[in-house]
Amino acid sequence: MTMTPYTQLDTWIDTHFDEQVKFLQELIRVPTDTPPGNNTPHAERTFELLQAMGIEAEKHPVPDTEVRAAGLQSITNLIVRHRYGAGGKTIALNAHGDVVPPGEGWTRDPYGGEIEDGKIYGRASAVSKCDFSTFTYAMRALEAVCKPAKGSVELLFTYDEEFGGEVGPGWLLKHQLTRPDLMIAAGFSYQVITAHNGCLQLEVTVHGQMAHAAIPESGVDALQAAVQILNVLYAQNALYKSISSQVEGINHPYLNVGLIEGGTNTNVIPGRVSFKLDRRMIPEENAEEVEAGLRELIARTAAGLPGITVDVRRMLLAKSMRPLPGNQPLVDAIQQHGKAIFGEDIPALGTPLYTDVRIFSEAGIPGVIYGAGPRTVLESNAKRADERLELEDLRRATKVIARALHDLLS
Repeated sequence: MTMTPYTQLDTWIDTHFDEQVKFLQELIRVPTDTPPGNNTPHAERTFELLQAMGIEAEKHPVPDTEVRAAGLQSITNLIVRHRYGAGGKTIALNAHGDVVPPGEGWTRDPYGGEIEDGKIYGRASAVSKCDFSTFTYAMRALEAVCKPAKGSVELLFTYDEEFGGEVGPGWLLKHQLTRPDLMIAAGFSYQVITAHNGCLQLEVTVHGQMAHAAIPESGVDALQAAVQILNVLYAQNALYKSISSQVEGINHPYLNVGLIEGGTNTNVIPGRVSFKLDRRMIPEENAEEVEAGLRELIARTAAGLPGITVDVRRMLLAKSMRPLPGNQPLVDAIQQHGKAIFGEDIPALGTPLYTDVRIFSEAGIPGVIYGAGPRTVLESNAKRADERLELEDLRRATKVIARALHDLLS
């Protein structure tokens, strides 16, 4: 049988797959819970593991003042640059190491990297420490069997996706440490993702007047006021269902209140109540207009409640990722090789999730989201207990990325 570059890449990945899995296990075993966001230890461990493979990485520590302002504890972003010759495109492969805390309900160690029935378990096994592994071994395979004559590959391993990305990829772009022509970001399903929702998170604090429950008329109940504001917001949420996105895979905007706290005791009229809301924005919406509209709705409702004042604080504004025309070579290459490796059509569509990839899109860098993952995010238990990844999906996604890099750099 004639060995094509594609079959050579596949063979190299198969031969080194056990080593690749051990690399991923080591990455899972260093916690990167965000919050609190003490992520530099993981970057240091990743640096060591890359060095052991003969891969030199650049460390880019973010100053403490910027990290603390973002609500995190420590961040060191990593860049691996492999240049193959003058001319050609620079392709960045971006994956994030920060993750939400494990939460409850795990039947396995969330930091164990345990393997059972062909699956690897652990927080970030599917999103997205797996793609530290996918991207690293795809690049290694490319260099081992069909090293490009021109262009370059950059591995960007960053640590601020959960809090918005401004001190992750946003910081690297701001300081002109990377400026690729094309970008592939860590994925979470078989699909090629070309667009995603935006996300606005607000903390709303309702102020009344605390009083003894025996004489409620001497106070102003902040909880009752908060309930009225929440009712208005939920009524608005019902209206969002009539707004449809034109992007396949994305339906309509929606709003969720995920955290409420306040009051001092059962026998006290609460003088202060706060809640945090999450507003998902479809790509067609303007983020600033959405925020202004919500603020106005909350203020107008509060104005009709005697003795009540409201503070609104923005926690996060992550804009939507919109498809850029230049991303078609990425889409074509991944779809072609995805079909060859997985034996099924790989759709290109949008997702209701939000990611730090939109920062590249805002900078005018065409990109897509693709990497190791199951058919759907739900199957992986991402951000839930017992997060897991099929090892065969890891193997196959690595082959797709390696083949796509070969085509894009040829």
